[in-house]
Amino acid sequence: MKWELAVTQPDQLGESPFWHPREQRLYWVDIPGMRVQRWDPAKGAREQWQLDQEPGCIAPAATGGLVLALRDGIYRARTWGGLLEPIVRFRHGKTMRFNDGKADPVGRFWAGTIYEPKDARKADLYSVDCRPDNGNGGKPLVQLKATNASTANGLAWSPDGHTVYWSDTRQNAIYAWDFEPPANAMRQHRVFREFPGKPEGWKPGAAGYGGRPDGAAVDAEGHYWCAMFEGARLLRISPAGEIAAEFPLPARCPTMPCFGGADLRTLYVTTASHERPAQELQSFPHSGCVFAARVDVPGLPANFFID
Repeated sequence: MKWELAVTQPDQLGESPFWHPREQRLYWVDIPGMRVQRWDPAKGAREQWQLDQEPGCIAPAATGGLVLALRDGIYRARTWGGLLEPIVRFRHGKTMRFNDGKADPVGRFWAGTIYEPKDARKADLYSVDCRPDNGNGGKPLVQLKATNASTANGLAWSPDGHTVYWSDTRQNAIYAWDFEPPANAMRQHRVFREFPGKPEGWKPGAAGYGGRPDGAAVDAEGHYWCAMFEGARLLRISPAGEIAAEFPLPARCPTMPCFGGADLRTLYVTTASHERPAQELQSFPHSGCVFAARVDVPGLPANFFID
C-alpha cells in the first residue's frame, strides 16, 4: 500500500475521521487540541474550529451540521463553527470524557467514554436517539449499551447492520454483538479478536509488540479495518476474526481509519504525536498527520445522525 501525506499539519491526537459525501470533505478532531477540522482535497483547503473542551468524536447530521461528543456531553451544531446546543449532559467527573463514537445505521449517535486514569474498567458505551419517531416524543432517548471497559474504541457496524463491533484498547480486545437496528438490541456478546499485551519494559520500536486496537472502519466486504496504536500498522480483519492483511504505516500511533473520496476507495488514517518519545518522533517525523492510500475494496459510507 502506498501512503501519501493528505494533511501535513500534525495534530496532537487526531481522531474520529469521516468522509462527508455531500461536501466531499474529510472531517476529524484533535482531542487535546480541542478542535474540529475539515479538509477539502480538491482545493487543498483546511479549516479549524476551536472548542473550549475536548471533542471525542463527531458525526454528520442528516439536516446539516454535526453532532459532537465533548468531554461533558453530546452537543448539536447546526452550522460549521456555530452554536453548540446541548442534547444531553453527563456528570462524568474530572477523570472521564467521551472518546470514540459515530452514528448507527438508523441514525442514533453512539459514543463511548475513556476512564483517563486507566487503572479500572469504568468506561461505558451509550446510544442517543433523537429521531422524531424514537418513542420518546423526539426527546433524547439515552441508553447504556455496554460497560466494563477502560478505553472505548473501534465502534463500527457490518454492511448489513446486524453486527456491531466495539473495542477496549486497554484490554487489547475487540468485541462483537449481534445487533437489531430497529430495536437497538445487542445480543450474543463475544470476543472478535484479541491481541498480546505490551511486554513489561517494552519501548517504542522494540520487537515483540504489535500495538493495541484503536479506531476502526468496515469495508463493503465486511472486513474490519483496525488502527493498531503503537504498532505502526493497520489490520484488515475478516468477518470471522482472522487477519486478512496487514499494512505498515509511516507513524507509530495510528488512531482511526475511514473511507473517503467519491468512490469510497481512498483510505484516510489519523495519527497521534501527543506525549510520544522524541526518538519516535524523529523516526516518524509525520506523526500526527493524516495519511491516505488507495484501496481495492470500497468502504461503507458514513452514517448520518437523525434528529
